[in-house]
Amino acid sequence: MNPRWRHRPPGSTWGDFGPDDQLGRLNLLTPEKVRQGVAEVREGRVFCLSLPLDFPGGNKLNVRRHAPRLAPTFRDGKPYVNFPLAKLDPQASDVISDDQATLWLQYSTQWDSLAHVGAWFDADGDGAPERVYYNGYRADEHVIGPVDYGGAGERARGEHVGARALGIENYAVKGMQGRGVLVDLHAHHGDARIAVGYDALMRVMEADGVAVEPGDMLCLHTGFAALVLAMNRDPDMAVLDHACACLDGRDAKLLQWIADSGVAALCADNYAVELYPAKPQAGTRAALPLHEHCLFKLGVPLAELWWLTELAAWLRARQRSRFLLTAPPLRLPGAVGSPVTPIATV
Repeated sequence: MNPRWRHRPPGSTWGDFGPDDQLGRLNLLTPEKVRQGVAEVREGRVFCLSLPLDFPGGNKLNVRRHAPRLAPTFRDGKPYVNFPLAKLDPQASDVISDDQATLWLQYSTQWDSLAHVGAWFDADGDGAPERVYYNGYRADEHVIGPVDYGGAGERARGEHVGARALGIENYAVKGMQGRGVLVDLHAHHGDARIAVGYDALMRVMEADGVAVEPGDMLCLHTGFAALVLAMNRDPDMAVLDHACACLDGRDAKLLQWIADSGVAALCADNYAVELYPAKPQAGTRAALPLHEHCLFKLGVPLAELWWLTELAAWLRARQRSRFLLTAPPLRLPGAVGSPVTPIATV
């Protein structure tokens, strides 16, 4: 029995890849899946699947997240940009620039780690739920520097340093390379806001001849990132809040298909991948049901705000849907998310 839990959520993969696993379904990114991805490379053409990391602009999509802030480094109180080394060595001809960045790690094109979303769940069987994450890692194992939410309000104490388990560095070490498969929802639904459940997803995949196999990284082109890019760092939420297809996290058939399909990761060009806010549901429930299902139960990483429009057009013109996908995050120990510059090779 796993020392962290006596019970696991129904339908979860907890323990399937070992009691101390921190990769979840990324374990299905095997050498064979890498070879399958490489086999899709026929022309050697490369597509960058990242937005500029200062998009979407502002903090309207998420008030807690802000665009990267660049600044010079300093030496003796002076900015180290266009710095002539002759100031230190009269015989030096070098001119040096050196900078630093403050990053909100999930602001733009990103990966969510398995430490991003957990749930209240009675994993130890004592009759009382506790805060746990994928594979039963408890909140006290998850975060260094506790946060106290007791009392009359939320009071932070200590400093959040990072996740002891399930941090984004696990993806980086794994490599995040394999076969990508693209489903072009935008080609069928345009910019219309639609909650895509199992039936709608299957209709698109059948119409376009898209097949998904265990270990594939599934990419969803909705057109949302194209709208964001056209807004030039000034997102119009009156438009974006009602634009483009999103997965319906309340659709039980869709969630079961994700479980049965064996996809290693879900990547989308929209915000949150799933419809948010989710459709109303009475009683205790996840506000982000797809996040709970994928990150908490299955160990399926989610990726948001990827730039898929150019790749989607190229693939559609050639009646293709598969490609080599390479998408490692920053190897930043303890981070619960990371910017990423995914590359598709076709």
